[in-house]
Amino acid sequence: MAHRQYITATRAQGRTSRQAHARFPEDTFERELGKEGFFGPATMMYHSHPPTAWTRWQGPLRPRAFDLTKAEAPTGDPCPFDAGSFLHNATCKMRYWRLDRPMAHLARNADGDELLFVHRGSGHFFCDYGHLEIGQGDYVVIPRSTMWRVETKAPMEALLIENTGGTYMLPDKGIVGRHAIFDPGMLDAPAIDDAFRAQQGEHETLVRVKRCDALSEVTYPFNPLDAVGWHGDLSVVRINVKDIRPLMSHRYHLPPSAHTTWVGNGFVVCTFVPRPFETGEDALKIPFFHNNDDYDEVIFYHDGDFFSRDNIDAGMVTFHPCGFTHGPHPKALQRMFEQAKPMTDEYAVMIDTRMPLELGPLAEKTEQTDYAESWTGSIGARPPRRAIAAE
Repeated sequence: MAHRQYITATRAQGRTSRQAHARFPEDTFERELGKEGFFGPATMMYHSHPPTAWTRWQGPLRPRAFDLTKAEAPTGDPCPFDAGSFLHNATCKMRYWRLDRPMAHLARNADGDELLFVHRGSGHFFCDYGHLEIGQGDYVVIPRSTMWRVETKAPMEALLIENTGGTYMLPDKGIVGRHAIFDPGMLDAPAIDDAFRAQQGEHETLVRVKRCDALSEVTYPFNPLDAVGWHGDLSVVRINVKDIRPLMSHRYHLPPSAHTTWVGNGFVVCTFVPRPFETGEDALKIPFFHNNDDYDEVIFYHDGDFFSRDNIDAGMVTFHPCGFTHGPHPKALQRMFEQAKPMTDEYAVMIDTRMPLELGPLAEKTEQTDYAESWTGSIGARPPRRAIAAE
């Protein structure tokens, strides 16, 4: 098989900027067309109208938003496999789980690693490896086939992202080094502590196992979370979003890929956390318009002020599938080059998938059907006069 090489030939036509995402030609809006999620060949185009200034949408392809706070808590014994699915494909399944009481059984996902993100609430997490206390903003990476359960202290809401057939890995951090964004030493592992030993015993325990999306049940006459010790480099790990230190550039708006936290099988998970706005006078200070040429993009809004979106609140999800240009909402366009405050204060989880995503039952129950129309305010918008003419 021949070595893959992109067809590239750098050219320029008309009025352009020499630097992407900065110093636009006067009275223009920039749009990035790129391959491989900001890693492949790319072109910056400069338009006289906002690239999202559409007037209507028809057909199944469109931007979508879901209000997951409307998800109902399942009745009976809480089980992660009963959590409502809102988006899925062959390599990734996203579910939203509400639980207001402790699990009475153990769960075991044999289909792939699970990533649990705690949106609200707190509790105790017990698994093969020991015990962790978990709370708002915690990521918990659960290796495939680990047995686990949650004992709530306060009612919990959690985002579940199954890495179907794959293993979660850390991103390649390149020239910034392995300690950038977060030091691997910040990853907490479960402990065989007093709380873990206290839950052991000779009581009958049910384990629910998911394999090929079918559930089986195994019953033990004792609690199989009965480890007395372990050593190795495979484990559940936890990190909180407040321990993530984002890459920053004061003169250039970094692409979302700079904030990659976990790498899955055919998708990545990125985390947006508070950071200073760009201070360069000519630097773009909002997300740039871009095409979804190779990936579907999903953002779960966790907490704070979501500066590029209107009428999007914590607990909601936006879904921008491959096939159209998207970018900031109309109100954000007026702050392209000058922000009213020095920092962002948002926390959000982004999932970019290589394969197309399909809607699950929870998506259909929680969709805001007029979301695609929320960009119509862009019609007739002009770039702020602060834009600096190209060199």
